[in-house]
Amino acid sequence: MKLTRRSALSLTAAAAAMGFAGLPQALAADGDMHNVADLMNVAGVPDRPLGDPDAPVTMIEYASPTCPHCARFHNDVYPEFKELYIDTGKVQFVLRPFVRNVLDAVVFMLAEAAGEEAYHNVVETYFETQSTWASSSAPRDAILDVALQLGFTEESFEAALTNQELFQGMEAAREQAIEQFDLTGTPTFYVNGKQISGEKTVEQLAAEIDPLLP
Repeated sequence: MKLTRRSALSLTAAAAAMGFAGLPQALAADGDMHNVADLMNVAGVPDRPLGDPDAPVTMIEYASPTCPHCARFHNDVYPEFKELYIDTGKVQFVLRPFVRNVLDAVVFMLAEAAGEEAYHNVVETYFETQSTWASSSAPRDAILDVALQLGFTEESFEAALTNQELFQGMEAAREQAIEQFDLTGTPTFYVNGKQISGEKTVEQLAAEIDPLLP
């Protein structure tokens, strides 16, 4: 995939047609248990985990950069959660792409191109600036503006968007999440295999995680 100025003209309409809220947040699957080994065998894309790989709890989040629910979680809840659980070695956290539209794909392609050390900073920055690019009438230029602040050049930005293998891998990961892991909306979390859908507070996540800690 290559995002050009011309092709970007259709992206806003495509994103709007799919809805900023993502897939319908059907919560019927809440509490379902999934095999952790299956969850960790992600299709198509490499995981970029944070935290101690030997942590007693692994929490996977499927997220979409254009999803306002995901943005609110990452902007308002995640910083405290990271401080309390990831940085202390209690939780290994895995953020996975759930691509609902081309804009979602672009953000994660830029994160991959930035490298493992900068991956999460790129994604978090796009969550923080979601209101400036996700509904822009010129999405390509708005996404580029943020990328330039992150250290990309226009040339490295363009190069990142030619990674067809990654684009196809994210599509495979999306299909796996729907078909194998019963994902119905974003964000969706899996805490040691237990499925939890929708926006959550630190307190709600603590209620799931704390009983699993030694």
